[in-house]
Amino acid sequence: MGKFGLQLYSVKEAAEKDFLGTVNRVAEMGYSGVQFAGFFNTPAKELKKVMDDKGIVAAGSHTSLDLLQGGQLEETLEYNHKIENNLIICPYLPGEFRNTGDDYKKTAEMFNEIGQKCKQNGFVFAYHNHAFEFERFNGKPGFDLLFENCDPDLVKVELDCYWATFAGLEPAKLIKKYGERVVSLHIKDMGRKNGQQRSIEIGEGVLDIKGFIQAGEKYDTKWFIVEQEQFDSDPMESAKTNIKNLIDLVGVN
Repeated sequence: MGKFGLQLYSVKEAAEKDFLGTVNRVAEMGYSGVQFAGFFNTPAKELKKVMDDKGIVAAGSHTSLDLLQGGQLEETLEYNHKIENNLIICPYLPGEFRNTGDDYKKTAEMFNEIGQKCKQNGFVFAYHNHAFEFERFNGKPGFDLLFENCDPDLVKVELDCYWATFAGLEPAKLIKKYGERVVSLHIKDMGRKNGQQRSIEIGEGVLDIKGFIQAGEKYDTKWFIVEQEQFDSDPMESAKTNIKNLIDLVGVN
């Protein structure tokens, strides 16, 4: 099966204060991989040493759109090559890239170009969804407009199961539709706190986490990435709870 990783955005305050120390602690929690959300000006050599010392590997890097274009892309790929990360993920689309159905089609063209450059340099390029991609344009979700106009060989899917559910979709059906194109799943549970629906520790909410992972396994999804965005206590403690509950739920990482 695929491996379990942590998206460091979940513990962003700790990462901002002590990036290398946070990577070290995440490895000690039992995660196999770490998915980055910025590197905080850390030299690649120093980061790779910590990763090697702790036996944790790169599980992708969320990289903003501005760093995926022009000369910035070359620098981005060079850094990721040094830490042996081969998965580059665009985590978000600003409004001007998704306001209309035609915007999604134009964005697909841009993604194909980025994906081609990534592939030529030994990388995989993917896009990570939120809920807004499932807004419909002439009856078709932006999510489908985007991926159906992208070359499947150049642009992969990192499906956020929480946000797909939030938007009224069934993640298992999306995984089946996009199959082996789904290279990573974002896993977080959904519950209610103080009357609001929000992300919550795995196993304490209502989502079929085990079912999502089983669906991904059918298509050889490589990474199952824990992410959490709202907390009642220390996010680092929640990260520890999440990996423990995940392993208890589906087995050894």
